[in-house]
Amino acid sequence: MRFPTVQEQLDIIAGNVVEIISIEELEKKLQRSLQTGKPLKIKLGADPSRPDLHLGHSVVLRKLREFQDLGHEAILIIGDFTAMIGDPSGKSRTRPQLSAEEARENGKSYFEQASTILDAGKTTICYNADWLGKMSFADVIRLSSHYTVARMLERDDFERRYRSKEPISIHEFLYPLAQGMDSVHLKNDVELGGTDQKFNLLVGRDLQREYGIAPQICITMELLVGTDGKEKMSKSLGNAICFNDTPGDMYGKILSIPDTLIETYNRLLVRQKAETRNRVIEAVGNNPREAKRTLAKEIVAQYYSPVAAREAEEHFDRVFVQKKAPEHIELFEFEKGMVLLVDMLTTLGAAASKSEARRMIQQNAVAIDEEKITDVNALVTIDDTPKTLKAGKRRFYRITAKKTF
Repeated sequence: MRFPTVQEQLDIIAGNVVEIISIEELEKKLQRSLQTGKPLKIKLGADPSRPDLHLGHSVVLRKLREFQDLGHEAILIIGDFTAMIGDPSGKSRTRPQLSAEEARENGKSYFEQASTILDAGKTTICYNADWLGKMSFADVIRLSSHYTVARMLERDDFERRYRSKEPISIHEFLYPLAQGMDSVHLKNDVELGGTDQKFNLLVGRDLQREYGIAPQICITMELLVGTDGKEKMSKSLGNAICFNDTPGDMYGKILSIPDTLIETYNRLLVRQKAETRNRVIEAVGNNPREAKRTLAKEIVAQYYSPVAAREAEEHFDRVFVQKKAPEHIELFEFEKGMVLLVDMLTTLGAAASKSEARRMIQQNAVAIDEEKITDVNALVTIDDTPKTLKAGKRRFYRITAKKTF
């Protein structure tokens, strides 16, 4: 493999990163790689606690892809074993633990979605249960001897919980040690992560040194703020734009972000030519709405296609600008007669539960043929005349009676 020069690589690697520990060591590793023709091993740990990836995950995945494009080896670690511990990073309480089966299943989904950004054929995928699961209790004690409780409490979230008398389970101290053992096992040269992973990355660096391995370079990336403009993007907070959102939903969610996030989203999420990036930036001051439309089309095109992006824009304009129903709405058939609206919403999947369906109705979020329904006990007449049900801002359903022959 013919690598670019060290400086050319550093210019790309340093883009959009928060911190590199340390840049001098990274330069030496790159120089050695250039001399030997041997690629560096770049590690990214993936927490499979949730199967759905969102655009926040794409920030660090894009950095891993940059290393791939430079000719280095990308290693994606699915933390199926560490997921059974639960990563306490940035949390004020103990995180739920997953079963081995749940972690493996989520891990498969993670890799499939990550492959929309990574070169899947050139990505090494590993499951850390393959080595952590084989450690004996004596191995764990030996590992634990390399870190003190005082050093663990230097971690911000542990310190906050300790001071506020929130419980910290002993097994949570094992999480950064287990993640560090991944680096010991792989002997990787670089590890990537969000800024909330800095402590874990540094533990891996320390443990490699303790085990006589050249310490990894730690590179931290910015955490993407969600659509609410306040919190880190998270599906549990309801502010996430997911990889598997429909083109229409993805487009609409991007248009909903605060104007203050346009430049950040443009910088971190869009793989585009300089002139396109500059067009978005220039539009922010004069017309933020147009800037977001350009941004939304670019992002949808990356995950789907330019055609899907154009159709998503047309759908948005028809539904939200012109206030019309979408041109294509899925048809659902019910038995003739009367159906409780709450039951209909749950059957269609528009609401996860009857209580959620009632809240939607009470919040004026449900309409039939453009007429708002406010009665939680409302009944819907099912006959041969199709009706259009709108639930929330973006979900439409055509309702009609089952055909009898």
